[in-house]
Amino acid sequence: MRCVYAEDIEASLCNALQAASHTHPPDFVQALKAAHACETQPAARQALLQLLVNSKLSARARRPVCQDTGVVHVYARLGMDLRIRHAGAGPTPSLQAIADRAVARAYTEPANPLRASMISDPLGLRRNTGDNTPAVLHVELAEGDGLSLTVAAKGGGGDAKARYAMLRPSDSVADWVVSQLPGMGAGWCPPGVLGLGVGGTPEQAMMLAKRALFSPIDMPALRRRGPADATERLRLQVYERVNALGIGAQGLGGDTTVLDVKVLAAPSHAALLPVALLPNCAATRYVSFDMPADGPASFPAPDPALWHGIPDALPPEAGGTPVNLDTLDGREVAGWRAGQTLRLSGKLLTGRDAAHQRLAALLERGEPLPVDLRGRTLYYVGPVDPVAGEAVGPAGPTTSARMDKFLPRLLAETGLLATIGKAERSEQAVAAIARHGAAYLSAVGGAAYLVSRAITAARVVAFADLGMEAIYEFEVRDMPVTVAIDARGGVAHKVFRLHDGAR
Repeated sequence: MRCVYAEDIEASLCNALQAASHTHPPDFVQALKAAHACETQPAARQALLQLLVNSKLSARARRPVCQDTGVVHVYARLGMDLRIRHAGAGPTPSLQAIADRAVARAYTEPANPLRASMISDPLGLRRNTGDNTPAVLHVELAEGDGLSLTVAAKGGGGDAKARYAMLRPSDSVADWVVSQLPGMGAGWCPPGVLGLGVGGTPEQAMMLAKRALFSPIDMPALRRRGPADATERLRLQVYERVNALGIGAQGLGGDTTVLDVKVLAAPSHAALLPVALLPNCAATRYVSFDMPADGPASFPAPDPALWHGIPDALPPEAGGTPVNLDTLDGREVAGWRAGQTLRLSGKLLTGRDAAHQRLAALLERGEPLPVDLRGRTLYYVGPVDPVAGEAVGPAGPTTSARMDKFLPRLLAETGLLATIGKAERSEQAVAAIARHGAAYLSAVGGAAYLVSRAITAARVVAFADLGMEAIYEFEVRDMPVTVAIDARGGVAHKVFRLHDGAR
């Protein structure tokens, strides 16, 4: 009987999570390069370039491609003839315990700390677990003595856009999928891959959709040879029809919204057609491997030639209007137009969900705020902790719509001038921005390490107990953004605005 040590499994999972945090799968980089080469829309082309530069720099620095380093999913295919042993004293830990130990090690690694996003007691105190545990573990028992593992770090932006429907057998799956994309908005940071689960039971369909994402991109080859069966026909139909919507990179309009469409199917009841949809974002992170015969698995870095032709920084021709945040006023903001690119320098504040709740409570009680927002710009971000030499760790934008219910009051009562985040805003937020002559700027989701290189200084100025959700003051130099909503209410995003409360 083959034996594998629990300690080797733990080390392998830890190594895989560290590698996935900073290095994209090679097929994903190649697909991004191809999308950038054929993109015809300037805003989307600029976003794709930022994603590629970020991918190159993150892999080189071994720092996360995105600040949301995800919920860890571990898929184990365990042979019935394999025995897992413990090298130390005491009983052999469960696979769940092994996975949790690996997550804790990977997310607290001093050389590359990852952001802990998992909270316990979701209906109560919602306390962060501190080390991103527990892992989400799925185990399949199989013949033989092998152990195959897939480790994925799934960010909140992708899972938040999950869709499920119970269709009739005569309904078109492609029609349903295409109908979902505009309402999903850009919070999943396109371009990415769509996973579809078809058939089975409701919970099986959702599992199939997620597992479908963990296979190499091969859409170019499929398009060249043509479909061989109904599954491949569905993949092609959805790919072509979704890209024809023109949503594009980051939802700013463009030729490529999805890089591939993956489908897994299972037998189902004759009267039912369960369908689930899950996207993989521009921070695609997964590793699949077989446990070696001896010792832990290792994950060597890809050949640097993978990023050949990608610059080490945004080139001067990427351009953008320079903006001094320290002297910014309403008159300058009024001159911006939706779709315009800017390069921000100076001081800005940060704040996301928890900080906004506290600010709102203070305003409700008529108490002073701990920071003066008048004339300031507020960035929706929860950064990764820095390592030596960094002002702050990877610090990409979070989904702005979560802050929409707070925005009208902040604009009306604090003199806040502009906000920065990712994806579209609700009708309520758009109206408030126009009413107060403010602006909303979009940074590229999935380009967090690139953004962090524009941050030259960072300090906590309020709510330090909130950790990554504290209010920071960043000093930035040439931070690239796009005007997503201008002071007149003009909107750059090519996706449906969210209706109030529908987020």
